[in-house]
Amino acid sequence: MLAPSLLSADFGNLEKAIKQIEENNGSVVHIDVMDGQFVPEITYGQPIVRSIRKLTKLPFDVHLMVDNPEQQIESFAKAGADWIDFHLEATNHAHRLIQMIHDFGKKAGVAICPGTPISALSELLESADIILVMTVNPGWGGQKIIPSCVKKVVDLKNIRQEKGYKFLIGVDGGVNSETLASVKDAGADVIVSGSAFFNNTLNWS
Repeated sequence: MLAPSLLSADFGNLEKAIKQIEENNGSVVHIDVMDGQFVPEITYGQPIVRSIRKLTKLPFDVHLMVDNPEQQIESFAKAGADWIDFHLEATNHAHRLIQMIHDFGKKAGVAICPGTPISALSELLESADIILVMTVNPGWGGQKIIPSCVKKVVDLKNIRQEKGYKFLIGVDGGVNSETLASVKDAGADVIVSGSAFFNNTLNWS
């Protein structure tokens, strides 16, 4: 499923961006929350999520690129998130965060940066709903995909099949018309695209 990222949309007209997602095969609205600490940039927070929640019935996938994500779970759940992804690198209590997200009735996602091996996820794969593989270094749109990260998708798919797990595999970063086929072929279930989608250059089929 296609999950366009609002990070690359016109922040001055998010209603138009959401309509574009609805009209162009988008299944999920991907919302990148950046705190200026875990990543250098700062984007938007709970008030924005709350204000755009009424604009669509599509699920909101809130990607927390923040330090101390456990402090943000409840407020984003109440603001309208349907999926909440936190970074494994940002917490010492990943399993507890998954439980916390589930306690709010939301799907729990665990994101990993390019430098993090999938072996670090071994104790979480059974309980996570989504594993989000960053295929660029998080923090900026428009980067080129890191090919070695696509191999993680293949490995996760094989583990899922072998163990009978149910998690979805997402990819985030550098997806455009040239790289789309490679991440689909690798086994990605959820494909985040920002710049290519909003520049109308993503040939989704």
